[in-house]
Order: sequence, then C-alpha cells, then structure tokens
Amino acid sequence: MKSIKEILYVLSLPLIIALIMAFKGINDDKNLQKIKSSNSDKSFAVVELFTSEGCWSCPPADELIAKLEKDNLNKKLYIMAFHVDYWDHQGWKDRFSKSSFTERQKQYATWMNLSTLYTPQMVINGKQEMVGSETGKVISGIQSAMLEQHTETLALKVLKAEGKNIQIAYVSSSSSKNSDILVALVQKHASSQVSAGENAGKALSHVQVVRELKSMGTKAQDSFSFKLPETGHAWEIIAFEQNKKSGEILAATSINL
Repeated sequence: MKSIKEILYVLSLPLIIALIMAFKGINDDKNLQKIKSSNSDKSFAVVELFTSEGCWSCPPADELIAKLEKDNLNKKLYIMAFHVDYWDHQGWKDRFSKSSFTERQKQYATWMNLSTLYTPQMVINGKQEMVGSETGKVISGIQSAMLEQHTETLALKVLKAEGKNIQIAYVSSSSSKNSDILVALVQKHASSQVSAGENAGKALSHVQVVRELKSMGTKAQDSFSFKLPETGHAWEIIAFEQNKKSGEILAATSINL
C-alpha cells in the first residue's frame, strides 16, 4: 500500500507540471517583447516559417509568429509563412500551399545538410533552423540575428498601383553575382475553417502568408509587378538578398501596400 506522502506526490505532480508550463509560457511571452536590435540600420531578422493547414503541430508556430509580429512592430523583423504542399494529400488541401514553397524548403535542406523536411520549421536569416513552435529557441535565434551587422542595403519604392495591379522598383547596394534578390507578396492576415485532415474542425488564423515569391536574379536594380489576389486585404512586399551558395540572407526590407 502506498503511503500518504506517495499518494500526495502522485496527486500533486500534474499540478506541478501545469504550474511549470504556465510559468514558462508567461516567461516566453515576456521574452517576445524584449527582442533587442542593434542601433545600426543594417541589422535585421528574416524569419521564414514552413507550415501547413494539414499539420496538427503547426498552429502553435502560427500563433508564435503572430505574437512576434504584434510585439515587435517597430523592429526590422521580416516574417514570411510559406505553406508547403506535401501535407495536401492527408485529406485537406491548404489553399495557400504551393509546390514552389516546398522546393524552397528543400533548398534549405540542401544548404543546411538536413536529411528530411518537416513542419513547422523556422529558418532565420537563412542560417539557423529550428522547430517553429519552440519559442525559446526561436527568440534566441532572432535575438542573435538582430545583433549582427550587414554591409548590404536594399530599398523599395511603389511605382504604380492601379486596382489589383502594382509595380515596384528596388535598388540594392550589392554587385555580387553570388546572390539573388527575391521579392515576396505577403498577405498580412488570413483565416481558414478546416473541415478535414489533422486539423479538422478547427478555425485557423494566419499572419504573413506568402502568396507569391519571385527571384529577380543578380540585378542590382529593377522593377517587378504583382497582381493582388481577389481575396484578402492588407498586403506587404518583403524583399531580400540571399547568397546562392550558402543561403545566408544579406539584406532585407519591406513596404506596406
């Protein structure tokens, strides 16, 4: 027969675990608001989340980037959520998914010598990767990126906006043939009611959803066009320069539409 002390320990263990997890959550939320950046204009963090509406473990990562966006509005934190398509055969077709986004994740696997793809995956400045829902590691990675200094610069300017059609120019300080300029059309907010798959019955909220990604190659300056989707509102363009050999992101900027 168990002693009273043993019984009390067994009964109190779940409460202890719950208190620890609650304290950890509060501490993580405080850390989200304490991300510091260098005083230099050339420090930034580009955060890429590879996610899917068909993945049961992805909603916490989506919630994390929503908190990051809300708590760090005035910092050079550029968040992009790429919805991959390899979950689409599990019963639910993610309307934001694209095979090209899966290919981008595969490219990171090559750059980082990873043996498999997974979601949710977070990549920071093209150099660090971690599970996208691990708040502590994500915050640490962003903090580290924010304190780095970069020599390259990148700027955007809207040339024309007529209805759903926009034309934007960019100028980069780089003349390197080893890096590409990429531009992303980002939907600031979205939601889906999922009726099948691992998240069946859930209403999912999203932020910073990439709807389209274009490579401008090595040109130091050029212009590009996007046609905004018929659905959705509140759009952002994020542009960044990425080393073609290592994946490191060398410069980044954004503009709201």
